[in-house]
Amino acid sequence: MGLSKALLRTLTAAIAAVTTITGMAGVLPATAAGQAQAPPELGCAWQFMSNSTVLNVAFPDANATYWVLPYALGPGERIELAGQYPRARYMSLNTYGTNFDTVDTLRDNQITPDPGSVNPFAAPGTAPAAQGRWHATVVPGAADHAANQIRGLPAAGQSTPLGFLIIRVYVPDDRNSAAGGVPLPEVTLVRGDGAVRTPVPTCGAAFDPATAPNGQVNQALTAAFDNVIAGAASGAFPGNVPEATFVNPASTSGLFPNGDNKYLGAGLTYQPGRIVVVRGRAPTFPDTRGGAPPTEPGVQVRYWSMCQNDQVSPYPVVACAADFQTRVDSAGNYTYVVAAPADVPTTAATDPTVTVLPWGSTDVPKKVLFMRHMLPSAQFYPQSVQASQDQHSDPATSMGAYYPEATYCSTSTFDSGGYRACFGSGGR
Repeated sequence: MGLSKALLRTLTAAIAAVTTITGMAGVLPATAAGQAQAPPELGCAWQFMSNSTVLNVAFPDANATYWVLPYALGPGERIELAGQYPRARYMSLNTYGTNFDTVDTLRDNQITPDPGSVNPFAAPGTAPAAQGRWHATVVPGAADHAANQIRGLPAAGQSTPLGFLIIRVYVPDDRNSAAGGVPLPEVTLVRGDGAVRTPVPTCGAAFDPATAPNGQVNQALTAAFDNVIAGAASGAFPGNVPEATFVNPASTSGLFPNGDNKYLGAGLTYQPGRIVVVRGRAPTFPDTRGGAPPTEPGVQVRYWSMCQNDQVSPYPVVACAADFQTRVDSAGNYTYVVAAPADVPTTAATDPTVTVLPWGSTDVPKKVLFMRHMLPSAQFYPQSVQASQDQHSDPATSMGAYYPEATYCSTSTFDSGGYRACFGSGGR
């Protein structure tokens, strides 16, 4: 999706703010004596954090946290990152353009550790105490993942050298540490082909983009996020699709998509006394909070989840049930009930094989239920969401038992006969 001129001006103004990492014109101005001037004052790094409670936009997963670094790079400039591997299910670095679409992804097990360190995502079974450090570089243009590089901007087709770097952390071992028990990566802006190195401090816990210096610019940037995301989300689903039916999105461009995730979505509307029931086979996953390594051999996906979302601006998540939070029966099948509090069936609330997801505000006219699959194994790939989208196939056919079959149902029908009564003879 293209940017309007007004929105592009807003984003460009935000990038020029002192709270943004930027190389400004791409080269440092020279003094009369030919000496490079000191770089302009820089703000702090990782200014924006997004999750289910803070900057809840663009359908985030409730078991993940996202930190955003707006930046601009010119010729001969780069951003160097120095971090530690988190104690978590998943971590990745992602770059995006001004259309909020993916430019590049560098995930945890692709990041080579520093000499003497160990990457626990690439060495399953590594004790947490052995987790080590890494360095990576955001470069303008083509990137070499083997050298821990991730492509930044400018990229082909984009006229402004403006972009966003996002670090994601899913399911930290310690649920009270969103970053997985480690600091956010240190950021250094490198200018003049390496001649000028400027460390950029990480924003503190008290940093508030709305009240910081240039807070109005940061507010404008947040509003710009909302505007682009609203345009993208409004066209995310193909038309003429029945409600309560999971389909491949028409596009996730403009929604800060994770390069390692693919999604199915089902549109929903509320009626009193009506619930949504979803039934399917649960893929196997590494139970990292139960002590399994994040890249445990033999599992089908790194992560999966079912999330209820508002399909109105700013497109927030209502609630998610991740793989480890989802109840299954003896055959490995899940049953979700999506319902407002007054509509939750009594039997669903007490059934140990049923997972209840809240409907959220019944005043919101449209909802969308998302299923995520992350990094399917080669063996599971043919039945994954990824295969359905790569092959442009009908997920109800290609995914087999792993397809999330959904239906509307009355509370009384579920109470009288469980999920089978809701699906009738066609239910699993």
